[in-house]
Amino acid sequence: MIEIRIHGRGGQGNVRAAELLAIAAFKDGKFAQAFPAFGAERMGAPVQAFVRIDDKQIRLREQVRRPDYLIIQDAMLMETVPVLDGLKPDGGILVNSEKSPEELRLDTKATVDTIPATEIALEIIGRPIPNAIMIGAFCAITGLISLEAAQAAIMEIFPGRIGENNVAALERANEIIQKRKNHVKTD
Repeated sequence: MIEIRIHGRGGQGNVRAAELLAIAAFKDGKFAQAFPAFGAERMGAPVQAFVRIDDKQIRLREQVRRPDYLIIQDAMLMETVPVLDGLKPDGGILVNSEKSPEELRLDTKATVDTIPATEIALEIIGRPIPNAIMIGAFCAITGLISLEAAQAAIMEIFPGRIGENNVAALERANEIIQKRKNHVKTD
């Protein structure tokens, strides 16, 4: 079973990101569950959402305490919230940041990737909601969910122009990460 914990702030689409990942996993023929954990339910408050993905039925019904992956939609949370707690040493971290992984200087053995998701969201979607971009990058980094399933999940939840813009943002993020991966392979 793969467990993912998403950290962000209210209004960034954290809960929706978890739901979209679960729907995409289901579309890929996997079992999945997604659910949130709220503190203060207000815009800008720290929010966590959880996703589990497996090839067999998932019976566990508790928060993700030992994630395989972290998706951090607001890098500023790393200064105030213990987002790395419980992350498996061989896990992965995806951070919404214009900084490189090295510049973040995270104290972890996990693999760290970054993408300027808010910048991409503003450019393509017109709003600072990074969730589709983070999903696109996550698909490219992990291969856990197909890009096609993520696109279909977005269009299912957001039909029309909103969905199309989110799919375009997801594809841009996927393309950025794929180019990075190909660049590293050729060096």
